[in-house]
Amino acid sequence: MATTAIDPRYPIGKPDLHSHLDAAQRKEFMRQIASHPANLREAVRGLSDEQLNTPYREGGWTVRQVVHHLADSHINSYVRFKMALTEDKPHIKAYDENEWAKLKDSDLPIDVSLELLDTLHRRWIALLDSLKPEDFGRTLIHSERGEITLDSLVALYAWHGRHHTAHVTELKKNRGWK
Repeated sequence: MATTAIDPRYPIGKPDLHSHLDAAQRKEFMRQIASHPANLREAVRGLSDEQLNTPYREGGWTVRQVVHHLADSHINSYVRFKMALTEDKPHIKAYDENEWAKLKDSDLPIDVSLELLDTLHRRWIALLDSLKPEDFGRTLIHSERGEITLDSLVALYAWHGRHHTAHVTELKKNRGWK
């Protein structure tokens, strides 16, 4: 039986961005965002420092860098949501994720970012739960991607958490780590 090789860069596939979500889709993506910190915590549970310092793929970030990247990225997203809710089509700047991953704070113990994600996601979900359906149609202007709706960002960040957690779980599976 032939098996299809998983692209280690995109273990769950590339994101499917929706400019408009229906209520059920939005609720599911918000559930995924809410559960992300616990899912990531479970994925990294029990990993040694050596394992945390292992790249998830050749030329890729280490597990430690992935965890810290998620905190960096989700902080940026949370702030972008707030900007889109309080400003008319704010312009947001992209940042160099690879350069951020090289900064010294990416060498910290992962608990620092896991705790940050727990708290950040509680606030993020409280914010999302408070919005009216029409609020998700608000937009921001991304310096590289152009105009993006909040619905699209909800879909993207639901995928983003699953995507990077899968980097960890696929590495563990491929290495036989428990």
